Formats: sequence, structure tokens, C-alpha cells
Amino acid sequence: MSAPDRIAPKPSAELGLTEMSSAIAEGRFSSVTAVTDALDRIEASQPTLNAFRVVRREAALREAAEADAHLAAGIRLPLLGVPIAVKDDTDIAGEITAFGCGGEFGPKTEDAESVRRLRAAGAVIVGKANTCELGQLPFTSGDAFGHSRNPWDRRRTPGGSSGGSAAAVAAGLVPAALGSDGAGSVRIPASWNNLVGIKPQRGRISTWPHAEAFYGLTVNGPLARTVRDAALLLDVAAGPHSGDLHTPAPIDASAAVGRDPGKLRIALSLRIPFTATKTALDPEIAAAVHALATTLRGLGHTVTVTDLHYGLMIGASFLPRSMAGIHLVHRAMPEAVVDPRTTANSRLGRVLGGPVLAAARRAEPLLHRRIGSFFDDYDLVLAPTTATPPPIAEEIDGIGVGATNSLITGACPYTWPWNVLGWPSVNVPAGFTGTGLPIGAQLMGTANTEPMLISLAAQLESERHWERDRPTPWW
Repeated sequence: MSAPDRIAPKPSAELGLTEMSSAIAEGRFSSVTAVTDALDRIEASQPTLNAFRVVRREAALREAAEADAHLAAGIRLPLLGVPIAVKDDTDIAGEITAFGCGGEFGPKTEDAESVRRLRAAGAVIVGKANTCELGQLPFTSGDAFGHSRNPWDRRRTPGGSSGGSAAAVAAGLVPAALGSDGAGSVRIPASWNNLVGIKPQRGRISTWPHAEAFYGLTVNGPLARTVRDAALLLDVAAGPHSGDLHTPAPIDASAAVGRDPGKLRIALSLRIPFTATKTALDPEIAAAVHALATTLRGLGHTVTVTDLHYGLMIGASFLPRSMAGIHLVHRAMPEAVVDPRTTANSRLGRVLGGPVLAAARRAEPLLHRRIGSFFDDYDLVLAPTTATPPPIAEEIDGIGVGATNSLITGACPYTWPWNVLGWPSVNVPAGFTGTGLPIGAQLMGTANTEPMLISLAAQLESERHWERDRPTPWW
């Protein structure tokens, strides 16, 4: 046992990413201690919380020992020796990528670019967090692994499709995690777990080995309890691969934390984008978003209640890209055993490929101009992240395609347009329902506005202090 382990307390589940990185670098405890503690919490919670598909105990402890050797040699890296998690749509060499599906899968031979960058920053990846089949749902459930649970209420879903990542962070199993967002899959679980979730600009974090994911809809993004931690993980994971189709100019997300965002013009829009199924905004969520607007006004910003009109074209662009993306991934996983609803969506995606998909992609510049004109008068949009609190986990079980679409659209109609546009959006905690369920709100900007959104989110956090609210452990 090293000297730091003899004199320092065991690393706490309360520590965030920045705090834990500093504690390890300063020798208050070792990486082996921090990683062992995280692995023990993960494995103790698996029968109940069920956040992980893959737990890398042996490999992670070996990597932690290597990190301690680097620390002893005087090497310093942003996340050296810090345990984090990634989502089970992200390749780690030597591990399977089941993407929520059943079946027998061979291990991957190379790291995804995002994982390569995390490793280069010194992070120790302790496991791969659960996701639903091919990331299709705002639930994290599947026949292959059961239901992941929400740390705030064991009966509820943590959201999806990055629900395992969100549950792991909210429960203090890891200080931060990487997820992915193709229709809200970072922001929705962030909302339902009292977390900060950043959907960055398309291409900000590479999706390689895929030049783009789900025809440009899906991006990778961080989940953390504080804006500073989410920004740090974004900075570490960001950067292009030479094969990427989308390569925005670099930003410094961490530098935006604590920086005065200036006096911003904010549009408060509760309008639900067009859906083919019945949707309605829960009154408690509407009230929470209005309360957040009141905080923003108190900080000196101008908040105007007005509707952002999304239009029909944006939905016509989303559906072919989404369904064709499901078909593309499903076809690339012939060994996968999937739910009949996944098979049905994959078949629809095959039909919507080709000319329909090409037309959907051609619409994006028109949508940029039309919706971008709204920002002639506003710097950003404040909107709900979800229309309802987190549903009961089992609500998704045993229902058909139509009922599934009604359920998921009724709960989560707000997030997907920004995936079509490829623009950044940040979920911030907005309070709780009367029964103690977390509520989130989106800060939505135009292209490459992450620094502004992060700066504003950090300013809100300094007033709201949502990081102080933690679920009572039951897992």
C-alpha cells in the first residue's frame, strides 16, 4: 500500500471529476484506490441499479496501477488515474460493443477515437454503461440486460438512451461519463437524473470508427453533476479523426466556466415540435422552466416568452435519417438478437433510405437558414428538455410499435430538432416535481455556441447549486 493510501481517506462517491483528478494528482489517494472504490460501488449496485453492461475490473485495475506509476514519475495529465464510464455504443479494444442488443459478440480490436482521447488524457475506463437497443428509446431497457433504474426512484427509468451513463453518475458510481445523443439521448437522462448533459456541435467529439453516426443525427457528449466537470470531459474527449465528415473549429469549454456570459437575449419557448401523436407539457415542468427563467432575469438577462416554430420540414428530415441509421447499424450487427420493434424500425429504415434519405439531408441547409433567422433577435432558446417526469421503467415492456412511439413521443418531444440541425444544446437541472423527481431544461444555441451555453449554465449553477442535491442511496 502506498503512503497516500495509508494517510488519506477512501475516495468518496461525492467527488466530481475535477475534484477527483486533483485529489489523485496531489497524492491524497492513489488511482488504484479510486478505481477499486468505483468498481466496488458498480458491482454492489448491479443487481438493483443495473447501470453497466461491461465491467472492466481486471483491465481497469491494471490501467490504474500504470497511472500510479506515471504519477510517481512526475507525469501529469488532465484525468490521470480517474475512473470514468462510456456508453455501450462506443468501442473499447478487447471489449464487446453490444449496443443494447442480445447475442454473442466478438471483442473490438481498436478503441473508438473518443476512447483513445480519454486514454491519452489518463482516464481509466471502468466499464461500458447500459443503453437500449441501437439507442432508439428514452428508456434504458432490453431483453439482454433488463431495466436500468433511476437513482432518484427505483421504479422509474433513468431515461435513455444514455441511461446507464446517467444513472452511474447520479448514483456516484463514477464522477462523469460519456454518452451519445441522436434525439436527446444525453439531455433526456441528464434531465431525469439532475445532471448537466451537453449535446455538442456535430463533430465536436469524433464518432470514429464511423465518419458520422446515424446520418449526422448522433453526437457524443458528457454527463456530469457540475458544468465544470462536463466541460472538462468535453475538452478531453473532443477532437477529430482524419476520417470524420464533420470537423468544427476547436473550442475551450473549460475556459467558458466562470466567464461572464454578458447580458443575453433569451427566448423562452414551451412550444412542442410537431408530432404525429398526442403530446402535452406537464404543468410542473412548465412551472420549473418558468422559475428558471425568473432566475435568469435576476441575473440580468432578458427573457421573452415566445414560440420557436419548428415547422414540418424538420420532422420530415429527422425520420428518414433516424430510421435509415437504425437499419445501417442493425445490418452491421448480424449476430444481434433484437426486439421485434427494432426489426420493424430497421425495415422502415431500409425503405426510407436512398432518395428519401438524400432529400432529408438536402433539407438541412434550408432548416439552418429558417430556424437560424429566429436567432436574429435572440442569443439562445430556453425550453423544457422533456414533457413529463421519468416514466415507470416497465411501461416500455410488451407493447407494439405504435404504442411505443406514442409513449416515447409523449414523454420526450422536445430534443430531437437540434439533432437535425447539428447545433449544441445543454441540459441543466431545473428543480424537482412534488414527488421528488428531477426536471431539466435545455439551453439551445446555433452553430458552435457551446462556450456561451456553458458560461450561462455555470452562472445558473452558481445561483441554483443543483450539484448539492443527491439521491438517497437505495442501490
